[in-house]
Amino acid sequence: METVKNKTFVEDVNRSIYDIKDKVNASYKTSRGLTSGIVNAISLEKNDPAWMREFRQKSLKIYNELEVPVWGPSLEGLNMEDIVTYVRPNTKMQLKWDEVPEDIKNTFERLGIPQAERTSLAGVGAQYDSEVVYHNVREEVKSQGVIYTDMESALREHEDIVKEHFMKLVTPRDHKFAALHGAVWSGGSFVYVPPGVSVEIPLQSYFRLNAPGAGQFEHTLIIVDKGANLHFIEGCSAPKYNVANLHAGCVELFVREGARLRYSTIENWSKNMFNLNTKRASVEKDGIMEWVSGSFGSRVSYLYPMSILKGENARMEYTGITFAGKGQNLDTGVKVVHGAPNTSSHMSSKSISKDGGCSTFRSAVVMGTVADGAKCAVSCESLMLDSESRSDTIPAMDIRNDNVDIGHEAKIGRISDDTIFYLMSRGLSEADARAMIVSGFAEPIAKELPLEYALEMNQLIRLEMEGSIG
Repeated sequence: METVKNKTFVEDVNRSIYDIKDKVNASYKTSRGLTSGIVNAISLEKNDPAWMREFRQKSLKIYNELEVPVWGPSLEGLNMEDIVTYVRPNTKMQLKWDEVPEDIKNTFERLGIPQAERTSLAGVGAQYDSEVVYHNVREEVKSQGVIYTDMESALREHEDIVKEHFMKLVTPRDHKFAALHGAVWSGGSFVYVPPGVSVEIPLQSYFRLNAPGAGQFEHTLIIVDKGANLHFIEGCSAPKYNVANLHAGCVELFVREGARLRYSTIENWSKNMFNLNTKRASVEKDGIMEWVSGSFGSRVSYLYPMSILKGENARMEYTGITFAGKGQNLDTGVKVVHGAPNTSSHMSSKSISKDGGCSTFRSAVVMGTVADGAKCAVSCESLMLDSESRSDTIPAMDIRNDNVDIGHEAKIGRISDDTIFYLMSRGLSEADARAMIVSGFAEPIAKELPLEYALEMNQLIRLEMEGSIG
């Protein structure tokens, strides 16, 4: 740390436990790059059924046809020729924590995953590089008929359900990196909640990418049947390397009639990560889809969870926060399609940028011709901590029905010097005063998370706030 002209600077955020690296101990990994042979090798490794092998090759063909997106942040520095698309850790999936290899177990122990499972979760899946290494679910949840397993097991044991839903909401033709996902996907979670079942305690999957120069392409498929209820939590992190890593996962959520799904995410990827994730939900009559999102890491992010409200009275709520620091360009947002009468959506986003970080919020609202009586409200607030940072709001609205109600508001600003002075006059240091203001700004998102994840988010904010004075 150095002091220049009475202003304090800290060179980099101390990411503590998140930047711990394990020695790469893979039992198998593909060559760098992306070819038909590499995709076929992944299929053989995973013993895919014939339809999945064909699906992968078709996705690869689409990938080669589509162009890299040019409307968002630059993807300069991401070269697929340098990316390893599949890394199998040196272990099979375990159902008992004690049987997970020590090096992998120690990483997840430091991240607090087993402790969270013991105290507050109904089930946990832990993915390390390209494969799920641990999976467990409480007996009382199993006894309700809930299926919670890794995607490979689901493909073997529930093939008909997977085949019916896999990449039907997010298709390989949606964009280039969805096609990439279809070709090389590996790992992820499968959840089915039977009609009328309420899972009272959250399920969680945690994704850890350890290998440098690798990609992670997990697929999450969740079906919440008629009148059922589920809270699913997703956590992600990776250590920092001096080479590019890639995350191009896919999340497909099916919310049936009268069902409710809350999907919470805390993303803390390292700042050499390109995060090009795609998330989408289909919501039927009287269904409720809730998104809670915290994005704190990655060098570049493209992330826009989408909800398709296809049944009357279907509802969507989105609550998100983005924190862009030095060297980060985080392009996030939310999309909603109102495709039925009396549907409603509410989107609330907060973004923080500092040290030259760039934060962009995009909202896309489509009001279909049949969406009589639909309502939508969009609210985004941006807080910049210095004059070098940038924050943009880019709303898009496609309204094809006059009998709808839509509102959009955006606020942008900096921390008031008067507020800082007042807090310092009450005994706080300048750093603590700024951190308190930022934590208060983020509080509406924190209160939507379970306690331990709210604490993690607040810790990430404190880490990111180091060095923000001046």
